[in-house]
Amino acid sequence: SSGAVGAALETAFPPVTVSVLAFRESAGAEGGSQMLRVRLSADLLNSVGVAVAHGTRPPAVGWERNSANKLGPRLMDLSSQLDPIALATASVELNLRLMRWRLMPALEPERVGATRCLLLGAGTLGCAVARCLLGWGVRTISLVDAGVVSYSNPVRQSLFEHSDCVGAATPKAAAAAQSLKKIFPSVEATGHELAIPMPGHAVSAAEIEQVKADVEKLHRLIKEHDVVFLLTDTRESRWLPSLLAAAERKLAITAALGFDSFLVMRHGVHAPRGVETADSGAEAAAPGRLGCYFCNDVVAPANSTLRRTLDQQCTVSRPGLSMLASAMAVELMVSLLHHPHGASAEADADVEGRREAHAQATQSPLGLVPHQVRGFLSAFRSDCMVGRAFDKCTACSAAVLSAHEAQGFDFLLSAFNRAAYLEELTGLSQMHREAEAALESLEFFGDDEADEDF
Repeated sequence: SSGAVGAALETAFPPVTVSVLAFRESAGAEGGSQMLRVRLSADLLNSVGVAVAHGTRPPAVGWERNSANKLGPRLMDLSSQLDPIALATASVELNLRLMRWRLMPALEPERVGATRCLLLGAGTLGCAVARCLLGWGVRTISLVDAGVVSYSNPVRQSLFEHSDCVGAATPKAAAAAQSLKKIFPSVEATGHELAIPMPGHAVSAAEIEQVKADVEKLHRLIKEHDVVFLLTDTRESRWLPSLLAAAERKLAITAALGFDSFLVMRHGVHAPRGVETADSGAEAAAPGRLGCYFCNDVVAPANSTLRRTLDQQCTVSRPGLSMLASAMAVELMVSLLHHPHGASAEADADVEGRREAHAQATQSPLGLVPHQVRGFLSAFRSDCMVGRAFDKCTACSAAVLSAHEAQGFDFLLSAFNRAAYLEELTGLSQMHREAEAALESLEFFGDDEADEDF
């Protein structure tokens, strides 16, 4: 209080008359710096404060009453602010909030950060996707891979180092998760060493229990996460995750690489169980559900590595391609999270009329939400395309989902072991027979008869 200050001055500097100079520099002001001189005396201070006995030093100056109504200093625990992990966490959050404060008020970094992401594949695509998710503040990242780090990996896969290749074999999933924690200790990163069962890769009697356990674990992981990234090397390895994501109504995003081209697409999400059609929102106006990765196929997935040499089995692509595709995949997820219809949002395409029409209904502050992005590095071009769900799709059609729900692992075992099972189940085999019959029934003109018509 002012009385206590006066008593302190009188005790320390009798007789108390103190000149106080207040100096303030005004940068850029025309008047330059300002100075104020104030003369204080103990009599003046005591007249407006609480009198203190002459000649005694106050017990404290500047203390406050605490919860026990006793005078004491205000204490602040700054240890948390000095913790390097806390500093890193605060800095990452601040960087994302700056995007909202300065450029995009509708941005929801907290929603993005709370999204639980499952990455199937911890290779070139998996590492790049994980790093991009860290940049968006995603806190829960799980990686699934059955491989180990090889000597060729660290230069192309950003979460591995040369030391991961030396000595005992290092599982990719665990090494990638550990690397994520080194980069950002607050992330909840876990690695799962798991082989994804595939159609065309027969399961022997001795392998059934292990394959069943792998299927159950993969199914559980997909249930526990919000978004599933399909980043594996082969086409058939994406079949089971596509099926399980469709069954659980989860957002699945596929990224696939060629030598100088890439595909990034989101799988169409089925309506919730018990809801046949949507009566409002984007789905009501859409001509049909968006397709999945397998909806363009007229054959079931098979063993793509069969009768291929080792060099033919390796994915060979231009080094920068994986970073482009991975960034597209993550940004597509973030754009969908900000859309009012989420994963069910209708797709935007490159056709200008459709782009303008959808832009009026799209509320995502980050812009368009395409279905497929196909990139061509040789031409430095990317195109947005739309593909509708195929009623005979081997991964997401009603026949496949119903069979999986009714038969469970027995259905999957038939798909793994019998090459024609999925085609017979979905009606693709019948479609093939009808197409062959139609071709045989066609009568082609001979050369002479064709010439007479012109």
